[in-house]
Amino acid sequence: MSRRKLMWWRTIVRLVLVIGCFSLSCFSASASYVDTVRIFSQAMQREIPALVITPDRYATSDTARYPVVYLLHGHSGNYLDWQNKAPRILTLADTYQTIIVCPDGGYNSWYLDSPINDSSQYETHVGEEVVNFIDEHYRTVANRTGRAITGLSMGGHGALFLALRHPDTFGAAGSMSGGVDLTYDTDAWGINQQLGRYEERPLRWDSLSVVNLIALSPPDRLAIILDCGTDDFFFEINQHLHATLLQQGIGHDYLVRPGGHSWEYWNSAVPYHFLFFSNYFETARPEITRPPATIR
Repeated sequence: MSRRKLMWWRTIVRLVLVIGCFSLSCFSASASYVDTVRIFSQAMQREIPALVITPDRYATSDTARYPVVYLLHGHSGNYLDWQNKAPRILTLADTYQTIIVCPDGGYNSWYLDSPINDSSQYETHVGEEVVNFIDEHYRTVANRTGRAITGLSMGGHGALFLALRHPDTFGAAGSMSGGVDLTYDTDAWGINQQLGRYEERPLRWDSLSVVNLIALSPPDRLAIILDCGTDDFFFEINQHLHATLLQQGIGHDYLVRPGGHSWEYWNSAVPYHFLFFSNYFETARPEITRPPATIR
């Protein structure tokens, strides 16, 4: 075989090996298992779907118990948003050996129990019914030291709201671009459909806004992470929440980066939240029996 042909064949072999390795790495990037469950809501008298992602080692470790991160969608979204628009969460489940639950929070529930809309009781559903279902059907660390909750926009408010209102359920909470003050725009995002018009019920709106609830939280009761882009229309109210936390002496991580109210930003934000929660889980319950994190 001539030298030119030999070099040509070597090049072909190397190309095949590179393509094969790339394909294998893509195929094995995430071995997590995704399932859709339907959870009956006693509060709303209907079944509501949720997405459950179990990490790669869950099926092969029948005694290990896993912490859970509840990941909430935003206004007009649904329980499939995170999987469809931020599929990297599948890899995060494997990396941190964590169960991820994406509940459905309705079109504009803001994760509240509406006093005027019986069909929108999502504080009870997500904060109690979903958590109970997951603990009954999966091998979880079934206490606050094994539960964290975060979300984007409406879900950012919802995550902090639920954690503050249910401190015995969640030990850590986060918010990405959260609408943390319901009064920011009292005519937008359907909040008045859940709470009534602000002009008629200002105390109700104020009492359910995270920026006001946070003052009732004992310092260091929750591990908190906040994240908002400098170009986000919610940036100012997140800055205000950060300042309030500082005034109250409540420890938290606050991340500010360039970016707007977009999936591009939330895709970049969510890994920071999982790292934060993983550190919390290891610190709060270092004796948890679960597989170690995967280094990729």
